[in-house]
Amino acid sequence: MSGLNASLGYFMAAVIFAALVRTLLKKWPRFSFILEFASSFTLVACRLEVQTVMDVGEWAGGLGPDVTFTILFVVLLTHGVICGDASGNPTLVVLKFLQLEATTLPTLLAVAAQFLGAHLAILVALYYWSLELTDMHMIKNLMSTECSTSLLVSVLHGFFTECICAFFFHLVLLNLRRRPALIRVPLIAVLLTFLSYTARGYTSAYMNPSLSYGLTFHCPGFTITEYAVVYWLGSLTGMALALVLYMGHIPRIFAKNLIYSQKTRSRLPKGDKGEKKI
Repeated sequence: MSGLNASLGYFMAAVIFAALVRTLLKKWPRFSFILEFASSFTLVACRLEVQTVMDVGEWAGGLGPDVTFTILFVVLLTHGVICGDASGNPTLVVLKFLQLEATTLPTLLAVAAQFLGAHLAILVALYYWSLELTDMHMIKNLMSTECSTSLLVSVLHGFFTECICAFFFHLVLLNLRRRPALIRVPLIAVLLTFLSYTARGYTSAYMNPSLSYGLTFHCPGFTITEYAVVYWLGSLTGMALALVLYMGHIPRIFAKNLIYSQKTRSRLPKGDKGEKKI
């Protein structure tokens, strides 16, 4: 339990950082990319610790999958509540760009900030583990140079896994966008936890390029290009397919609706038709 207490303090520090940045920049929406930096940093930092609990705590601390995935759900729920519209996910930033809800420069700044936040989270986590506050973190510190990759299947299999998971995630997200946050945020946290649990033997279903960069790109087993094909191209492809199914087209690329008809037929009430015949 002492290991979990240390992890709880680490989680709280990361969340407080994101909350402070959001509070300070609330009146300056033009600096929203800094919110994305803080959101990505918090998400990756917390997920690195969750991964530590999963990798080490399950066999060294006697923690079962029910405990670890409950921790994951709480982290995702807290991140959604604290960070709000700052998702810390490059695919969601690109999604807004493709929907003509954002211009080129803010999109590029947000994506760059997200990857910068993810990289900083790696450095902070490495320093935190080096403190060896608990036995779990001491073991993790020894394993940090030889981490286990999250990609447990071939590149092609991994690409389709991430693509399918990203497709369902973005399709659900698009349908929930107009729902109140009280409903949307818990449902998204449940969905992300479920997909992560389902795909744990394949890719872990990150569906987030900056998150996958922070959690598995530095692990041996695959090249950076292979990781990018699975976690970046797979996520973006799934997002694009979900957008096409939801809207019928991708507004940024082409205006013609490929699925849904834009024609509207005006029908007169039967009473009016009868009057006209008379």
